[in-house]
Parts: sequence; structure tokens; C-alpha cells
Amino acid sequence: MAAAHSATSPLAFPLTLDLGAAGSVSALLQAPPEPTRPIAAFVLAHGAGAGMAHPFMAQLAAGLAERRIATLRYQFAYMERGSKRPDPPALAHAAVRAAVVEAGRRLPGLPLVAGGKSFGGRMTSQAQAATPLPGVRGLVFVGFPLHPAGKPASERAEHLDHVACPMLFLQGTRDELADLPLLKTVLARLGPRATLEVFDDADHSFHVRASSGRNDAQVMALLLDATAAWIESLAGAGPDPAR
Repeated sequence: MAAAHSATSPLAFPLTLDLGAAGSVSALLQAPPEPTRPIAAFVLAHGAGAGMAHPFMAQLAAGLAERRIATLRYQFAYMERGSKRPDPPALAHAAVRAAVVEAGRRLPGLPLVAGGKSFGGRMTSQAQAATPLPGVRGLVFVGFPLHPAGKPASERAEHLDHVACPMLFLQGTRDELADLPLLKTVLARLGPRATLEVFDDADHSFHVRASSGRNDAQVMALLLDATAAWIESLAGAGPDPAR
């Protein structure tokens, strides 16, 4: 697996995103090390319980950078304040949009994808469903939170019917927030726009039990490979002449 860099890695450049009347939030821009050229950029939102500096987020950003994908990961306003209560959708959507615009400004000409971990992915898809995000070619969900734990339902996915771009769903078979048969029913309705990658024995945080025969690092490597391959296909990228 690609080595994980900390959130304070010199490869992660700190930024500030302006949310207007809602204030500002922090962000981190991470690109492949020179001379490797990025083939695309992923605007990456965190989950409900941990911010952009969480080790899982840092591993995603570092691993994608080593696979020629730049990332812009950012805080939602509540996380920036140190609150545990997630923002209302309108404010979360504003952060998503600000991050996408900043990624487009900082990385002009690169194909963009957006999404993130759990809550962050769902807020991104809601924003995309309401008004398409500028320059975004596809969405990536790292554990889509289809329903609360122990309460299978699909209402949280209804807005996906209004997302026209391709979507990648990365899901563990033990994810308590996404009953897999129910999720497959939702994705069948979305048709060819939706691609599902399933990780055996992984939970919502992509942890696996020792009895699975794999460890978390191996699962992360598979997740990164699947994500990078899907983004590369979407971007239509060829080999990097600098490699």
C-alpha cells in the first residue's frame, strides 16, 4: 500500500475556503510529488465524526497522490468550530461548492471528481443533485450512508435519481449503514451511472477482522487502486510521460 502521510505533510498545502456569511474553513491540497503529473483531482469531504486530518483521510489523499490523483480535502463548518453536530444541508452544500471551485482554480484543466467519506459523500451528491458542481465529471462515495445503523431504508438515496454523472460506490459487506442487498437495488435503479466495488468483511470504516485473511492496509490498497482506476477511466488519462 502507498505510505500514508500525515495531515501536516509538506505535500499537503494548507488553504482557506471562504463560505461568505458562514465564515471560512480549512482545506488541504495534495498533489503527486514532482515530476509526476496529476491526471485528475478529487474534491474529498470527510465523514460526520472525524475531520480532514483523520488518518483515514490522510491515507486516502497520500495513496491517491501516489496513483497520480490530486486531492483537495476540506472541513465542514461544524468540524472547523469543533462542534459534533453536523451542519444543515445548505451550509454543507456551500462548503462542497467552495471546495470544488477552489480545486478548479488551483488545478486548472484537470478533470474533477467529488465525494468523500460517508456524510461527506452524501452532502456532495445532494449538492450535485440540486445544481451540478462546476467541472465535476463524477462522484465517489467511500461508504455511502444509506440509512442509520439497524434501520434499513433507502430514502437517503432518492436524490441520486437527479445525479446525471457517473458514480462510484465503495462499500464493505459489514457496513451497518448500508444494507448491501438494499443498496444494490438502489444502484440497479440508477443503471450504468452507478459502479459498485465491494470489499469483503469491511465495515463502515473499512476495518476487517483478522479472520478475513486480510488486514486494513491491504483493504486500503485495494480501495485506492479501485478508486484511481475508476477516476483514470473517467478522465481518459494516458501514461505519464514523466514516469
